[in-house]
Amino acid sequence: MSLQAIKYDGKDLLILDQLKLPYVEEYVPVRNAQEGWHVIKEMRVRGAPAIAIVAILSLAVELRSLLLYNRLSNSAEEVGVFIKEKLQYLVTSRPTAVNLADAARKFERIVDEHIREETATGQTLAELFLREAGKMLASDLKDNQNIGAHGAKWILEHARRPGQDKINVLTHCNTGSLATSGYGTALGVIRSLHSNGALSRAYCTETRPYNQGARLTAFELVHDKIPATLITDSMAAALLADPKASISAIIVGADRVAANGDTANKIGTYGLAVLAKHHGVKFLVAAPRTTIDRGTKSGEDIVIEQRPAVEVTKIRGPVDSGISNGLSMETIRVAAPGIDVWNPAFDVTPASLIDGIITEVGVVEKGPDGIFHFDDIFAGASS
Repeated sequence: MSLQAIKYDGKDLLILDQLKLPYVEEYVPVRNAQEGWHVIKEMRVRGAPAIAIVAILSLAVELRSLLLYNRLSNSAEEVGVFIKEKLQYLVTSRPTAVNLADAARKFERIVDEHIREETATGQTLAELFLREAGKMLASDLKDNQNIGAHGAKWILEHARRPGQDKINVLTHCNTGSLATSGYGTALGVIRSLHSNGALSRAYCTETRPYNQGARLTAFELVHDKIPATLITDSMAAALLADPKASISAIIVGADRVAANGDTANKIGTYGLAVLAKHHGVKFLVAAPRTTIDRGTKSGEDIVIEQRPAVEVTKIRGPVDSGISNGLSMETIRVAAPGIDVWNPAFDVTPASLIDGIITEVGVVEKGPDGIFHFDDIFAGASS
């Protein structure tokens, strides 16, 4: 059974504190939108799908509490204004990932549509929000499983090297259960390959400076008993050039896919795409349709989040506290004091370097014109 990063029972919301993984598995409560904002901003929860889910559910538990103690206005319009203000506040927690903004827009439309109903009250609007929020976990899990199935099938048909029975793949950052409601996107594809008996080995990068690969992806791979090897980010070129490794595909997630297919993902993704092109390795992006932002023309229009310098200059880890069965966490400096730091959380991979974008409804490839066209996968889908 894969890890569960988000626990929600319709009443309480708990998130697995990813700052303490893989050393300590601790769930922390999120009781309102303000606490939701902070766990997202502080990266206690991360991954584009997961932060959208946690944001919406954090507001849901706050609304439930207000309902329980009869602290909501009876006016649907007033409650609607309250919800919209909270949604816009939550969106500011991390600007690059489009899933959060997309979820906020969806719930704003739900609010507007309900307010127009003659029987709408503050209570009925809050109850509607709670119902719709509760659907997100199950929907995301189903989408991830479909992404895994479509991606595995495509890779076996298009990326397997001649004479290969099982394949080796490389992934970057964390795109598994810890970044979603469960199963994962890019890591979901790896899980699907493994469950089909088609995976020989998964390689994961450490993903400096925040080490999501070394701490989180490695943790998930070990947890699920998937054959895996950790490499430092700077080893990727040598790995792709090694005939013994025989990497068939690189699979990554995405925080935003522009209308032309340019993709923002964890810093270091762009470099892997360049290496893949040079070595003739398929490069794939795995993401739900909510990550595709058709309102953003190209990667040039994507706002890249800048993170604190301390993430590069210092590193956090456990030390033996000397207490039986106890670990204490300490932060130590690894960079020279006074050095300037540039720490973008993401980079943008041009669509020209991407072979396919794996979604829950299928794999999108570039057309004869060399351009990704997403209209077909959105045909008939509710916006």
